[in-house]
Amino acid sequence: MVAAQKAYKGLPMEGPVATWYAKNTARDDRRFRDTARAVAERVPSGGRILEVAPGPGYLTIELARRGYSVTAIDISRSFVRIAAANAARAGVVVDFRLGDAAALPFAADAFDFVVCRAAFKNFADPVGALREMHRVLRSGGEARIIDMRKDAPRGAIADTVARMHLGRIDAFVTRAILASLRRRAYAKGDFTRMLAATPFGRSAIAEEPIGLEVRLVK
Repeated sequence: MVAAQKAYKGLPMEGPVATWYAKNTARDDRRFRDTARAVAERVPSGGRILEVAPGPGYLTIELARRGYSVTAIDISRSFVRIAAANAARAGVVVDFRLGDAAALPFAADAFDFVVCRAAFKNFADPVGALREMHRVLRSGGEARIIDMRKDAPRGAIADTVARMHLGRIDAFVTRAILASLRRRAYAKGDFTRMLAATPFGRSAIAEEPIGLEVRLVK
């Protein structure tokens, strides 16, 4: 059964919540550097990259630092504002847009690579988002989705939070949020079924300690 559209029932990522999230995710910048490095192995210098749901923009900024033409789109007005300010402080140029992952305001075949990190589980129309990723990719282009998995072990969640070097209260809150987000996440089989309803013909899904990495080729 393909995942149906769902309403977002988590904390709205606006105002103080978005600011708190931005502050705490900035502590573990290694994750963004690692993802940027992995993308750079797939995209030639000067390529066009779209990040869907960039949040505070840390990955987007790392990609822009590597010389890519980067566009990012998020449904949160607060995140668009925070990410644009972060990019300005970093001295990089990024085209941040406000919009919906299932209705991307871009032409077909516009990007060499699409990346979505830690946000896919929150999309109201996940299959629609996948179809839009396919539409805006050029022929032969790739997409990568990195997110939590529904069957992530509690111990692995605790280990992940420990590596974020948070204070006691922030660590407690982060563990609680991740446990809640896990209920919204997808398992490997869920992605397999969703992808069957899209034009993507080539895919690979790898399981990580608390997440999934989904690789797609147009």
